[in-house]
Amino acid sequence: MSKKFKLPAVPKTTQKNVRFPNDVITLVEDAIKGTEVTFSAFVIEATRVALENLKETEEEDGRQSDAID
Repeated sequence: MSKKFKLPAVPKTTQKNVRFPNDVITLVEDAIKGTEVTFSAFVIEATRVALENLKETEEEDGRQSDAID
């Protein structure tokens, strides 16, 4: 099941430089237009959701492997 998108409190940070394809930048900017959400906040939360979904998928795959064994 997918996690709901929410904006977290800002923790301590470390700066990282990341290159994005121009089309992805445009899509993110369009999604946050007219909101109080920054590009960084959007990308951080999207990354957290993706990592949580990946973890859930890995756990489900592990359960499926256990069922096969």
